[in-house]
Amino acid sequence: MNTTIMLFLIQDGITNGAIYALLGLALVLVFAVTRVILIPQGEFVTYGALTYASLSSGQMPGTAKLAVAMGAAAFAFDLFVARRALHPRRIARAFAVDIVLPCIVLALTLSLAGRHPPASLSITLSLAIVAMIGLFLYRLAFQPLAHTSVLVLLIASVGCHLTLQGLGLLFFGAEGQRGPAIADTALTMGPLRFTGQSLAVYAITVAFIAALWLFFGLSLYGKALRATAVNRLGARLVGIRTTLSGQIAFLLASVIGALSGILIVPITTLYYDTGFLIGLKGFIAAIIGGLVSYPLTAIAALMVGVVEAFSSFYASNFKEVIVFTLIVPVLLLRSLAAPSVEEEKD
Repeated sequence: MNTTIMLFLIQDGITNGAIYALLGLALVLVFAVTRVILIPQGEFVTYGALTYASLSSGQMPGTAKLAVAMGAAAFAFDLFVARRALHPRRIARAFAVDIVLPCIVLALTLSLAGRHPPASLSITLSLAIVAMIGLFLYRLAFQPLAHTSVLVLLIASVGCHLTLQGLGLLFFGAEGQRGPAIADTALTMGPLRFTGQSLAVYAITVAFIAALWLFFGLSLYGKALRATAVNRLGARLVGIRTTLSGQIAFLLASVIGALSGILIVPITTLYYDTGFLIGLKGFIAAIIGGLVSYPLTAIAALMVGVVEAFSSFYASNFKEVIVFTLIVPVLLLRSLAAPSVEEEKD
């Protein structure tokens, strides 16, 4: 292997690692705030990618109808919870978020069916659809279980993954899809050629990480999420609504997943079940970061991407095996170094 091939592999690894970094940060965020190991993160990737590809080709994505159905179920759940004390303002707010907003997005999606909308509009609608699915998923599947053990939450997460994956097959079929590139420009630096899509991956990843840093450091909701991640009981005692923190965490995770899928789908063909494998690689980075460290997770994601690229060159048949083997020594070292502690009780 010469220097040129090595540079190509590093470039490919960094591009993939940037995507894994976004997914790893989303997994760390959700686990820190809600204690949920978000296995359906891969489905957010798939839904975002295939919804964008369907809208760009003039097709009607079934995810828009799923958002409406989940919103109606979430509204019924809110009514049941508040049945003993119905506050008109709270009910009106829930109706606007659960019913009106998904119906508006569905109407816009229906109006674009059969056309070829601009990429910016397709991206915006795709992010909105998947964001609502992520929000309603937390309210329906995880919010009622918020005070249970991590094992129960993990079982619920597996169930959500299987359900969303089956719905993905129903909505998009077994055939793969690709979407249009976000940017058509290209940049050449020596032997390396950076396409517009790869440049978009780098720019959006850096911008999103910077935005998250500013959100957690400067905004009131970001500080509330940090407080909930540090001590859920203490956050409730000072008046922070941990349910709202969980909703925001899932909302951010679904947007990150959908954005990752939109960045990937112009580069490679995605199928209804492809997101699960991509999400697992982000999970490896999150595990290396201990499910608590955002900088370490981002660095680990880049390492996972580079290892995957070199594995594809030297042993393509064992690429996935080599990548997933990275988690074994990390888990071994953490199990030996971590003291035995009981799970936190809410």
